[in-house]
Amino acid sequence: MEKRVLNVPNALSLSRLIFLPVLVVFVQFDRRSAFLVAYIILGSTDFFDGWVARTFNQKTELGKKLDSFVDIFFYLGSAWFMYKLYLVYLVPNMLLLKVFFALFVLSFIVSGFYCGKPIMMHTFLLRLNGVLVYALVILSGYLNTTYFITIILVIYLIGFIEEIAIFVRFGEVDPDTKSIFHLITAEQALNDEKTG
Repeated sequence: MEKRVLNVPNALSLSRLIFLPVLVVFVQFDRRSAFLVAYIILGSTDFFDGWVARTFNQKTELGKKLDSFVDIFFYLGSAWFMYKLYLVYLVPNMLLLKVFFALFVLSFIVSGFYCGKPIMMHTFLLRLNGVLVYALVILSGYLNTTYFITIILVIYLIGFIEEIAIFVRFGEVDPDTKSIFHLITAEQALNDEKTG
């Protein structure tokens, strides 16, 4: 892993955090077209920071942590944007939304207990949801996304339950672990190797 702190992927992650208030201003002044364009650009940095880091071998531990930290703000911001702009689609999903926030907080509590620090995993389901939330905010300007929100929340609930199960069963693992099934398979292979 590269040692430079301010590389292109980290700068892209930081830009998502630095320019998030611009999106808030666009929402507050009901500048939906400007919001949409800025949201698309800022959200795309979540893809490009990882792509640049992997493609040009610029992955750093700081970059992993920074990306996770910024993701929290960006996706909580996305929830706020949905609340401010498209509340009508959220209202039928309020119970699921409350369970979502409870499991979100619980996942940090559990990781803090089992790993000694809060950890945000990037499992397949949680990455998928990042893409779905990004699409949700964009599509909500054009479509009724009530059921799309329901689907996203259910997938998030499954993802957070998986994340909690990972911490309980395995403790601290690589935050980029694809799923609990990958960990179980690796554990079984290791056990087979020891006994075989």
